[in-house]
Amino acid sequence: MATIIARPEPRNSRKEPVDLVMVAHGRVMLVLLIFVAISIAMAGRMIWMGVAAGAKSVRSASPMPVPHRADIFDRNGITLARNIEGYAIAVRRDRLLGDPRELAAKLHEIFPDEPAAAFYKKLTSGAQWAYLRVRAVPREVAAVNALGEIGIEFPREPERLYPQRTLAAHLLGFTNRDGHGAMGVERAFDERLLDESMRGTPLELSIDARVQGALEDELARGMAEQNAKGAVGLLLDSQTGEVIAMASLPTFNPNRLEPIPAPPPVMGHDGKLRPGQITCDMSPRCNRVVQARYELGSAFKPLSFAIAMDAGVITSMSKRYDATAPLAVGGFTIRDDHGLGRWLTVPEALMHSSNIVTARIADEMGAEPLKKVYSALEFDRPASIELREQAGTLFPHTWYRTTVMTTAYGHGIAVTPMHLASAYAALVNGGVWHPATVLKRKPGEQIESRRVFSEATSARMRQLLRMIVTTGTGRNANSEGYRVGGKTGTAEKPKDGGYARRSLVSTFASAFPMENPRYVLIVMMDEPQGSARYPGIRTAAYTAAPVVKAFISRVGPLLGVYPEANRDVDISELTALLPVNEETE
Repeated sequence: MATIIARPEPRNSRKEPVDLVMVAHGRVMLVLLIFVAISIAMAGRMIWMGVAAGAKSVRSASPMPVPHRADIFDRNGITLARNIEGYAIAVRRDRLLGDPRELAAKLHEIFPDEPAAAFYKKLTSGAQWAYLRVRAVPREVAAVNALGEIGIEFPREPERLYPQRTLAAHLLGFTNRDGHGAMGVERAFDERLLDESMRGTPLELSIDARVQGALEDELARGMAEQNAKGAVGLLLDSQTGEVIAMASLPTFNPNRLEPIPAPPPVMGHDGKLRPGQITCDMSPRCNRVVQARYELGSAFKPLSFAIAMDAGVITSMSKRYDATAPLAVGGFTIRDDHGLGRWLTVPEALMHSSNIVTARIADEMGAEPLKKVYSALEFDRPASIELREQAGTLFPHTWYRTTVMTTAYGHGIAVTPMHLASAYAALVNGGVWHPATVLKRKPGEQIESRRVFSEATSARMRQLLRMIVTTGTGRNANSEGYRVGGKTGTAEKPKDGGYARRSLVSTFASAFPMENPRYVLIVMMDEPQGSARYPGIRTAAYTAAPVVKAFISRVGPLLGVYPEANRDVDISELTALLPVNEETE
C-alpha cells in the first residue's frame, strides 16, 4: 500500500499594512453615534413626559400675559400708578414632594395675614396649577424658595403698582388679574391706558397728591375723634370742575386687595331668603363720594333760597317770615331744631337754619322753579363725572305741596356728595354749572357750562354763606384769614319707611376765599357720635365744620390761597338785619 504525501499549497506570507488610526477613529465615532442616539432618545422621552404632564394639568398653568398700561400721574407729575415686573408665587400640585399640611404651616409663617388652612386648600384642591400669592416682594420669594419645595414656582409677571399705597385709592381704583381696569380711573380710562400709541404718555389727573394726602389725614383724624362710621371729603375747582382731592373713608390698599365678606341674605316679600347686596357700610372699596346717596338736609337751603331769589319770591333781605310756631301741612308738622319763636329775616333764617322759613319760601315759590333748577343741577340723574361707579339719585316723581317744602331743606331728595359739590360751585362762581372731571384741564380748553343762577344771586349767596361762618352755625369752620363761607347740614338717615333719629349724616358745604371763590369743599361725617371736646353733639357744626377749618388752614398756601387779615367779603348790609348780640346755636 503506497502512502502519498501531498504537499500543501504554499501560503502568501506577505501581509497588508493595517491603519490603526483609522480603526481607532471608527470605533470612537461609533461610540459617539451610540451616545448621541441614547441622548436623543432620553431627550425625546423627557419631552414626551413633559407634554404628558402638561396634558394632565390645567391649561392655566402658564398665566395669560398681562397687558402693559400707561402710568397715571397727579397734576404735578407725581406717579400714582405704574406697571412693574413683579413676582408671583404659584404651586404645581402634581410636583409637590413635601407634606402639604407642613408646607401650609410654613407658608403661613411667611405670610401671617393668610391662614394656614387657606394655603392648605390651595395646595391640595382645585387646579393643578394655582397662585399662592399674586404679589410678593423679593424677601418673601427668597423665604419661600428656601423651603426647598420643587413644586413651588416663582413666575415674573407685569403687575400694577400704586406707589402711594392707599392715597386716592377710591379715585384710582385697581386692575383685575387680566390687567384691565376694575374700578375708578383704571376702569373709566381702560382703553386709553392700554392704547399702545399712548403707552409712553402718562394719564394726568386733576388731583394734587399733596392736597389729597392732607384731606385724607384730616378726615381720618375727624372720623376717629367722632367715632363715625364713615367720612367723605371732596375739593372741587369751582371754575373748571376739576377734582383736586377726593376721599372716602374707610379706605383700602389697591396693592393688596382684601376679600369682601358676602352680605347676609335678606327676606323677600314672598318670605324667601335672597342674596343680600353689598352696601357702603360693608365694603371699604365703596366710594361714598359718588356711590352713596344721602338726604343732605340743611345744606340744600342756600340752593333753594337762591332759586327763590331768581324766581322773584325773595325780593329783599329784610323780608320777614313767620317762624313763631311749627308749620302743620297735610298731616305733617315742620319744626325747627332750635326754634326762636319769632319772625325771621332771610339772613336770620339761613343763619339759624330754619326749616319753617325755608318751607314757607318754597311753598310761596311752588314746584316748577325748584324742579327746573334741581334738574339743571343734575339732582335727577347720576353726576357728570368720568367714574363708572355711581349711585342714582332719589328724585321725587310727584311734587305734592309737602314735597316742595321738604325738598327745599334737603329731605325727600337724596343725592351724592359729588352732586352737592357741583351745585355749590355753580352757586358761588357766578351762577355757572360745569361738569366735574378727574382729568387735568388743558390751558384754554373749552369747558361745558350752563347758567343756573344769575350773577347777582350768586354774589348775594357769597355774602350769606360768609355770614353763616362768621356769625351763624358755621363758626367752627372759620379758618382765620381764609374767608371761608358755607352751610351746615344735619339729616337723619332713612330707615324702614321713616328716619333713624340716632343715625345722622352731618355735612358742611363750603367755599373759599369768598370774595372770589376758587374752591368748593364738602366734608361729611356718616353717623358721628360726638367728640371729647363736644361729647354727644353730633350735628355738622361740631363734627364736619372743625375738619373744614383744619384742612383749609393746612392746604390754603398749597393752593395759592394765603391768609389775609384785612381782606374779606362785605357783609355789613346783612349783619345790620340781625338783632344785636344775638347768639346762634
